[in-house]
Amino acid sequence: MFRKPYLSLDCFKIFMNRFHKLDKMTSTRCAVCKYFRRRCPPDCIFAPYFPNNDPQKFTCVHRFYGASNIGKMLEEMPVHLRADAVDSLYYEAKCRIQDPVYGCVGIISSLHQQIQIAQSQLAKAQAELSFLDANLAAAEPTPSHSEPLVQPNGAVDHGLDDPLNTWFY
Repeated sequence: MFRKPYLSLDCFKIFMNRFHKLDKMTSTRCAVCKYFRRRCPPDCIFAPYFPNNDPQKFTCVHRFYGASNIGKMLEEMPVHLRADAVDSLYYEAKCRIQDPVYGCVGIISSLHQQIQIAQSQLAKAQAELSFLDANLAAAEPTPSHSEPLVQPNGAVDHGLDDPLNTWFY
């Protein structure tokens, strides 16, 4: 006996049509609208900053700040600064997940400590250089051949009698 299909061809077409519309809607929704399972309006404030291909970015930021607070911050902020603000919020949230006590302040203080260590090493090296320069200057100065030497008896020696200077002989 021939069995009737569960769905007629017309029902199948309607189902596939709705499925494709739903699929198009989910691919154009931002990560925020996907998270809350709602339709993404064309003027969604979150869409440019939380794309649908990076949902972890929103979930990380949402965990610490909340969607409502993020939306308020973005609305109050000038448009040209919003992308940097979202990146900053994401970085701060990731740091807070890695280090729940200090967050990004821990990283900043660690970098500040490294700067102080480098500055002290630089100061030590500069002190050593100046010490070596002072020791070199304190060593017996050698007269240059262009300056005439004054003898203890007041006579001027022009270096012509020097046996090591062979240009004259």
